[in-house]
Amino acid sequence: MERIAPTTPRDALPEVSGLLNGMPRQRTPEPAAPRKRPLRPWRVLPTPTGTPFTFAFAAVLAGTSLIIEYADPSVVHALLQGSSTDVAHLVRTPVFVLLASALWVAGGLVSPYAIGFLLVLTALERRIGGARTACVFLAGHVLATLATEVPIGLAVLVGHLPDSSLHRLDYGISFGVATGVGAVAGLLTPWVRWPLVGLFGWTLVQDLVAFTDPMSEWGHLIALGIGIALWPTVRRGARR
Repeated sequence: MERIAPTTPRDALPEVSGLLNGMPRQRTPEPAAPRKRPLRPWRVLPTPTGTPFTFAFAAVLAGTSLIIEYADPSVVHALLQGSSTDVAHLVRTPVFVLLASALWVAGGLVSPYAIGFLLVLTALERRIGGARTACVFLAGHVLATLATEVPIGLAVLVGHLPDSSLHRLDYGISFGVATGVGAVAGLLTPWVRWPLVGLFGWTLVQDLVAFTDPMSEWGHLIALGIGIALWPTVRRGARR
């Protein structure tokens, strides 16, 4: 068979190669430097799209706080008593009171725990999502409540406390917020994490020493410890 000669003579290849080498080469564009995001102070507050769980929960708390402020005192007392996580209610309707007690803010919307709720849960939800934030809040609220109410029931059973302790009024979001503080600290850099845990823990210890409401103050310390114990979980959630 005849061999077909190439279109370009071999002698011309060096010249073509020289021409190609002389042509300017296209440079690979360098990746643009990341732009610094502007400061957005409103991100510390919940929004319907950014933090739907915290925003919806805050709306419910605002509604119940208005009820406490403007409703008839007898109605308010009946609602709070029916939502209380005292021993008597925990024995009869545990699931209902554990959920209902978290729908009220002790001290109103200007209380430290109400403000802490907005800041802490917003920060936590932006890092780990609404579902995990809800689990963190409920874990602290439920476990710290049981850790403080079960000993009261046992103390009444053995005669160390009067029967009236079984109807101790107990409601609010403070246990869940304390757990949120402990949990969100695990997502911060060490130079912010440990001062936050130390300052908040020292505040709780001072309240416990004051002996105003020792069972609640023990509950806050327990809730903070629960939040710290959840550091591996919240860090995995933040990576995802």
